[in-house]
Amino acid sequence: MQVAMHNWMRAEPIEVTIARLAKCGYDAIEISGEPERYDTKHVGKLLKDHKLTCWGSVTLMMGDRNLLTASETNRAMSVKYVKDTITMVKELGGQEITIVPCTVGKLVPEAGPDEEWNWAVASLKQCYEHGQREGVRIAIEPLNRFETYFLNRHDQALLLAEAVGPSCGICLDAFHMNIEEKDMFAAIRKAGPRLNDFHVADNNRMACGMGNLDWKRIIDTLKSVGYDGALTVEFVAPLDRTPANPYANMLERGDVTLTPEELKFMVDHGTGNLSDEFYSWLVDETIKTLRRNM
Repeated sequence: MQVAMHNWMRAEPIEVTIARLAKCGYDAIEISGEPERYDTKHVGKLLKDHKLTCWGSVTLMMGDRNLLTASETNRAMSVKYVKDTITMVKELGGQEITIVPCTVGKLVPEAGPDEEWNWAVASLKQCYEHGQREGVRIAIEPLNRFETYFLNRHDQALLLAEAVGPSCGICLDAFHMNIEEKDMFAAIRKAGPRLNDFHVADNNRMACGMGNLDWKRIIDTLKSVGYDGALTVEFVAPLDRTPANPYANMLERGDVTLTPEELKFMVDHGTGNLSDEFYSWLVDETIKTLRRNM
């Protein structure tokens, strides 16, 4: 088992992200699904120079990206986006892509349940077949009900994966499971061989160890089902603008450039511009907790 980290939670040059991960002792990155932004030769060299690898990628379902939208044009665009991200993963030597099928933050369906399910299956089959050709595993991720109406639990994701293909997998996230699952440990056990990725943040979505989740039991349960992939860090620290804020260095005081889509994505996730000092501290605290329990 290795420790990886996402980079979508902070708008900064990839060079800065990779250097921080190396300094803190991470093994890999699960890079943002932004194939149009990254020069894979450049990123690959950065990873090699810092003795890191690319574990995979995660789709950023912003704007019109939606694999089960009623718009045939947008479904086709979304499939192409996922395929391009899969190709990026292959070029970086990664192993998997985590796919959130629906636009993050979208809470209102566009059609009936059967129609949307069929659109999701058809779209994901195209992505799955491309992944099979490129040697990149698929992991479908359920999110909590406040971020999507479509997939919220492991059993839903498993059913969708089974409909897509025999080696299509799922991704589970400790934060989302803490909200939606009756028993997160039973969910991990049921996922079994289809568990292709695992995201980690504490119950309050802060760094691992800053909430009340039992990381020893979570990691031991993952080991018991034979999961030997990455624990991919995905904390999303909330901004505290009140006098109750215990972290004087939390807020970024300088300018940070975000596109309108990126800013909306951050707001939808209840976060924003954290200072480099505070963010780096969370990165370090997380890996200390995970290593201690691995």
